[in-house]
Amino acid sequence: MLDALDKKILSLLQTDASRSMVEIAEAVHLSHSPCWRRLQRLEEEGYIKRRVAILDREKLNCGLTAFIAIRTNQHSLDWFEAFHRLVADMPEVLDFHRLSGEIDYLIRVVVPDMKAYDQFYMRLISKIAINDVSSMFSMEEIKSSTELPLDYVRVREV
Repeated sequence: MLDALDKKILSLLQTDASRSMVEIAEAVHLSHSPCWRRLQRLEEEGYIKRRVAILDREKLNCGLTAFIAIRTNQHSLDWFEAFHRLVADMPEVLDFHRLSGEIDYLIRVVVPDMKAYDQFYMRLISKIAINDVSSMFSMEEIKSSTELPLDYVRVREV
């Protein structure tokens, strides 16, 4: 279980993972070594999966975001595994979810333009049987975040 200092460290890293250990330690009012040990423990216990840079999609020519809703009538383990491998290996895919309800899967992809999306779509449907595909394109990104809400973290009292 985490304590309030762990939660503060996670919050700092979520907003800027490039912060130095000195900056983090100062912000949570710890010396360098205890802060470093906490950070190591948070990584070892899996609270921190990895530290990444968030890149600008527009500058990197990935300005079109598509959401793809997929329905399938295939529910065998072989199909399931093949589909998961296929989608996981497509670099345009940023998010891939299996859902309950009317839609079986929801995929978020980024590509340069509609032509690139069509090429992605053709690669997808040429490699696996899908019952129904519906694509929706983002006209405007209003909010996009990688920061998890830490208000729900159960904090142990010190």
